[in-house]
Amino acid sequence: MSSASPAGLLTVDATTPDVLVLVLPGPVTRDEVPRLCDDVRARLETTGAGFVVCDVAGIGPPGLAAVDVLARLELAARRAGGRIRLRNPDPALRALLDLVGLRFEPEGQAEEREPAGGVQEEVKPGDAAL
Repeated sequence: MSSASPAGLLTVDATTPDVLVLVLPGPVTRDEVPRLCDDVRARLETTGAGFVVCDVAGIGPPGLAAVDVLARLELAARRAGGRIRLRNPDPALRALLDLVGLRFEPEGQAEEREPAGGVQEEVKPGDAAL
């Protein structure tokens, strides 16, 4: 006898252990959404992480159900002081999210937006603080 793995398994990414990853392995039913939201809130509150990465590669064909799940997860994350970042979003899902006005950061985007290192000025004793 085999049992299916639970949808929305929260894991810790082995390559970057401080990143929480929520894997959505298939279409999520309405009954599963409250549990997923509770999981996201609990993980953000207990770890102090600023975001949860939501792997949406296996979510299935993009539709309003997927938009609803992601919007509810984002709301739960924001209430806990965090955000959701998407991993492996289908281009059609991104287009649908843009169409309804939901903006999610892709995984790793924050690192890409950090200012590039440049030449630093030498600080001399006696210089006034800015």
